[in-house]
Amino acid sequence: MLDERSDITPGVSLTQSKSVKKAKKNQLPFGIGLFILIFLIGIHLSDVSSKLGLYWLIGNCLGFILEKSRFCFSAAIRDPYLTGSTSLTRALLIAVAITSIGFTAIKYGAFISGQPIPGQSYIVPVSFTTAAGAFLFGIGMVISGGCASGTLMRVGEGCQMQIISLLFFIIGSLWGAHDWDWWNRNFIMKGKSIFMPDIFGWFGAIFIQLLIIALLYIAADKWEKIKLGGND
Repeated sequence: MLDERSDITPGVSLTQSKSVKKAKKNQLPFGIGLFILIFLIGIHLSDVSSKLGLYWLIGNCLGFILEKSRFCFSAAIRDPYLTGSTSLTRALLIAVAITSIGFTAIKYGAFISGQPIPGQSYIVPVSFTTAAGAFLFGIGMVISGGCASGTLMRVGEGCQMQIISLLFFIIGSLWGAHDWDWWNRNFIMKGKSIFMPDIFGWFGAIFIQLLIIALLYIAADKWEKIKLGGND
């Protein structure tokens, strides 16, 4: 006896055959419109200040790269413990190594020319507050599911939960800025500042830093092989 549902493709259930697949919307017009808007805003900001235009360009490029690469600083620290994967961890280490070389070259160039070293005023003492702040911030990143860059990226994608994270991120930042002088006076400035070139010299400092990064990279690679590769 022939099945009355002879129009159904063999191997496909009745429910699947009745489901109507929604056609994907063509997002190309939206992309073109957004690109034009970004371009126009960049022109306006460049007219106001060349630095603003440059910051706008760098910010958009960085956001695009982060979104397409799915790069997240919290995931780079979290994934080795949760999933055993260290791909983002190793990518972060490579990024830190490259920026270390670049920033060292810029700072050393200023040093040998007798100019003020860029960023020297941002070298703050290391104290208990450094470890406490890192611990609290790390917990917050894991609970919220993203770091600052990851949160901004997912807000741009329309993730509603990350909007809540961004809201409290702003509240916490404003609160911290309000009480900064008290924390700085009673805790932060009671630590000790460490500038590695003053201790090991410029080339010694960058060598030690790159060596530490290389050791962490090897450790991350071995960790992933142990967790995901079994006895291979």
